[in-house]
Amino acid sequence: MAVEVEGAATPRRFTRVLVPSGVLGLGFERAALESALALLPDIIAIDGGSTDSGPHFLGTGRSKYADAVCRAEWRDLMDARGRLNIPLVIGSCGTCGADAQVDAMLDLTTELAKELGQVLKVAVLYSGQAAETLVSAHQRGDITPLAQGTPLNPDTLRSCSNIVALAGVEQIQAALDTGADIVLAGRATDTALIAALPIAQGRHAGAAWHAAKVSECGALCSTHPTSGVVVVDIDASGFEIVATSEQARCTPRTVAAHMLYENADPFLLHEPGGRLDVTNARYAAIDERRVRVEGSEWKADSRYTVKLEGARANGFQTSLLVMLRDQRYVTHAREWTERVAERLRESVTSRLALAAADWSLELRLIGVDAVLGDLETAASTPHEIGVLALVTADTQALANEIARLADPLLLHCPLTDDEPLPTFAFPYSPASTERGQQYTFCIDHVLTLADPASAFRLALHEIGR
Repeated sequence: MAVEVEGAATPRRFTRVLVPSGVLGLGFERAALESALALLPDIIAIDGGSTDSGPHFLGTGRSKYADAVCRAEWRDLMDARGRLNIPLVIGSCGTCGADAQVDAMLDLTTELAKELGQVLKVAVLYSGQAAETLVSAHQRGDITPLAQGTPLNPDTLRSCSNIVALAGVEQIQAALDTGADIVLAGRATDTALIAALPIAQGRHAGAAWHAAKVSECGALCSTHPTSGVVVVDIDASGFEIVATSEQARCTPRTVAAHMLYENADPFLLHEPGGRLDVTNARYAAIDERRVRVEGSEWKADSRYTVKLEGARANGFQTSLLVMLRDQRYVTHAREWTERVAERLRESVTSRLALAAADWSLELRLIGVDAVLGDLETAASTPHEIGVLALVTADTQALANEIARLADPLLLHCPLTDDEPLPTFAFPYSPASTERGQQYTFCIDHVLTLADPASAFRLALHEIGR
């Protein structure tokens, strides 16, 4: 990063972006934030969510992170913005970026503005998509799959409880162009929040996108990831990055490695309107804490697309957990779970008169292959195994009833019919836990837009009066 701290009277040769953390609610060092503010950033940008924790949050339109923590962190960031009079941008509000969570973030911002005595112009960018609008787009051929052969039909679109499109820099720039003090965006790519202002100010597009990718998770690109805060300068040929915690250092290795984070290709990153190519990027240490990167390229696509995300209901679920420690059962855990499943199927058919299509059972062997399943290659001999049973049915009451049938089998089912009944260990009582309505992601597609703004809605609010 440039050593000088240039004032407003001197036009900067770079755009300085402060990223406090990887996501609102995850935490950041307050001292590191103060150090970053002393560098006089041009904008503060932070992400508000992701799909990392699965489809539940998009399906329900709810937030993953603790309300009290998000409130405290957002208050700090609003105060920081006010002290420097610079824009504050958050995207993917409330984890999923659904319209309801954008509105909830507006309510919180309004409450805090009054508390802080701030009068603010707030731009609200909605990314929620109406199913019927997408049905028409699909019929026109404007929706195409990301994965070859992924099915999509009008019924799938209409079954979604929430559908969002991921905004890119164009939509964030439109919000900033209103002169807003704060931008509250629905679902957006993490990188768009950071790259928008530098690109709008004419900085190198490849450098802006690469800087955004590296800094999207705050200090995760440093030697002290939990410190949170990084500052990145984007100029005409590259970018410089520093983590502002006293314990953190950015190195060529930690910076380059972040292209591997949540990305299938370490050299290419696809974004709305094009792709970042870092094949020829060069990483150099400026000193023991700062890194400069040059050589990144932005390659525009022939058509402008935004990714769609949708989630729909997928039954109700009840879980059970049992522990196997007897070495014979640990050794033959796979055969034992197959026997439990077979007996449960027989019991459900004979006692509840349910067809196989009416419910499902999944038994995961924790300590064997619960994470990778059939893809597991490691072989080991654990001394105990946890068996996680997931029962899914059309209603919670039915899932609970099947779980009650599974309970004694998980507790006492023998490997053979001619041996004493074993007793295994339930870690808590009752052994079953209602997991409620389940959701599944069902859209893995992109939407082609002739006008990048056409799938998004922008509203302005004056708050704090």
